[in-house]
Amino acid sequence: MEERQVVLRAEEICKTFDITKAVDHVSLQLNKGEIRGLIGENGSGKSTFVSMLCGILKIDSGAFILDGAPYAPLNQVDANYHGVSIVVQESGTLSGLTVAENIFLGKEDKYVKFGIKNVGKMKEDANRILKSYGYDFIDASAMIDTYDFETRKLVELVKATCFDLKIFVVDETTTALSQSGREELYKQMKRIRDEGGTVVFISHDLQEVLDKTDTISVFRDGQYIDTVNSADMTEDDLKRLMVGRELDEKYFRTDYTASSMDEVALSVEHVSVPGLLEDVSLTLKKGEILGIGGLSESGMHELGKALFGASYNRSGTVKTGEGISIDSIYTAINSGIAYASKNRDTESCILNQSIRDNICLPSLSELSGKVLISDKVQNQFAQEYAELMSVKMQGTDQFVSNLSGGNKQKVVLARWIGKDSDILILDSPTRGIDIKVKADIYALMEKIKAKGKAILMISEEIMELIGMSDRIIVMKDGRFSGEFERSELLSEEDIIKAMV
Repeated sequence: MEERQVVLRAEEICKTFDITKAVDHVSLQLNKGEIRGLIGENGSGKSTFVSMLCGILKIDSGAFILDGAPYAPLNQVDANYHGVSIVVQESGTLSGLTVAENIFLGKEDKYVKFGIKNVGKMKEDANRILKSYGYDFIDASAMIDTYDFETRKLVELVKATCFDLKIFVVDETTTALSQSGREELYKQMKRIRDEGGTVVFISHDLQEVLDKTDTISVFRDGQYIDTVNSADMTEDDLKRLMVGRELDEKYFRTDYTASSMDEVALSVEHVSVPGLLEDVSLTLKKGEILGIGGLSESGMHELGKALFGASYNRSGTVKTGEGISIDSIYTAINSGIAYASKNRDTESCILNQSIRDNICLPSLSELSGKVLISDKVQNQFAQEYAELMSVKMQGTDQFVSNLSGGNKQKVVLARWIGKDSDILILDSPTRGIDIKVKADIYALMEKIKAKGKAILMISEEIMELIGMSDRIIVMKDGRFSGEFERSELLSEEDIIKAMV
């Protein structure tokens, strides 16, 4: 491996949550002028490790040595002061502040004199920085809330990389971005590496990790396993290191014929949402997995919300096979419809509530007695479905915020499996999830299909659409632009042509 100057040494780093050793005596080094991939299954400890590195969590024992000096960040602002920053999968900007205030969050002191903030100077400096990144279209004086998620991510990227940077951590960020947003992130990663900085890149997309990194470190069950040269590895090599054994390659369905029942599960006619969906009609049958694909802004994510009754300016009709009109979330849930949002942390989970509360929430009416809901009944219900989904947890009273991304997704699915929903709308069901959990979710989808239940799966992953769907509808500019039946001959190129 090429010799580079060391920027950070981690020495016997440990972090424990109750009885769970999230990071167990990890020692490794990061070098200047490299992009270091960091991979492992959900719950392997990689995000906990970088959270300690970036001041989000405190280490229990061990030490970081940054540029030859002890480094123990008090918080993220302190980590920034030492040249360490992070961007994460979910939104990292603060609502209610301007773009400029977000960029200089934690660094406002330089603009305050005699207790008065020089807002004009802050805006001027922020606009100059944005222009240097090529983001002239972002106004530093505008409220951050006026911009869409993708643009807010660009602001977050500027905030994390515009100062004297030593280590830049990218934690599952690419799964939340469109292709153009990913390219912007890749460009900044390369710039930081070429200027002698260090990038730590976490992604479950192993091909992306191989393509974008110089070296890769592997975590397994809270422990550091090895660091390898990216150029010397294949996806299969990385999988073996991650799981410690050969992994069965069967993720997707092995049948190549579309199959469903004749009965209609959901009928959608002339649904529109101003600026997002235009005159969409479809039929979802019982026992069918209907894939919805497209580019990030194609309208496919809004379609899932609209069918679940969560778009309040929706027109058109959505009816179950029994003829019940779906015009609200309440009606949808009571009619046996489940919805798992792409934005897991903000729309699918209640992070600061327990696993038990999250799983039981849509089933409270069924679990309640004549007056009160028994704690014992809730505990048994949550335990049953958490175990069914193999959630890695200390107990069902553990907060969802303390779970890995894959285990949060398992809790979301456990909620709806427990509800015994007949129609599941799954938006990006395997986003930010490791290969083993993906395989588990695909197997679960096949079981749900076999029971005659219907799944509408929205996905930006073309191979996932091809591998799991009976039928695929592609969206573009809020409309349907193509439809494909399941076939062994169906290719990624076929889908891409309809997307663009």
